[in-house]
Amino acid sequence: MRLLERMRKEWFMIGIVLAIAGAKLEPSIGVNGGPLKPEITVSYIAVATIFFNSGLSLKTEELTSALVHVRLHLFIQIFTLAFFPATIWLFLQLLSITPINEWLLKGLQTVGCMPPPVSSAVILTKAVGGNEMKERK
Repeated sequence: MRLLERMRKEWFMIGIVLAIAGAKLEPSIGVNGGPLKPEITVSYIAVATIFFNSGLSLKTEELTSALVHVRLHLFIQIFTLAFFPATIWLFLQLLSITPINEWLLKGLQTVGCMPPPVSSAVILTKAVGGNEMKERK
């Protein structure tokens, strides 16, 4: 009985381990053009499902109270999508005069411009019992 409770609590991590094990045992299922069609399912369906599911779990009161914090949302968007990429760009300008491989610098620039994976953060926060919509007082 205790094992079953633990498995219910850790369902997400167990699912990840099973998915990785399944991919290791039969990788042909997940290749482009394979039965799962990851070029479609991962790119469109999975992402949309994650955001839709996350939106359904929001309480209306929490959503309306979060909308009030416009300045906080603006700060987060500007920091994530403008300040951080600009800082990375400046840092890469300094690194470009060093003998570091040009392709490594291009990769760092690409990663520096990407927003954080919000969907996975929401899922992991929920999995550990956290409140992803904490209200500020």
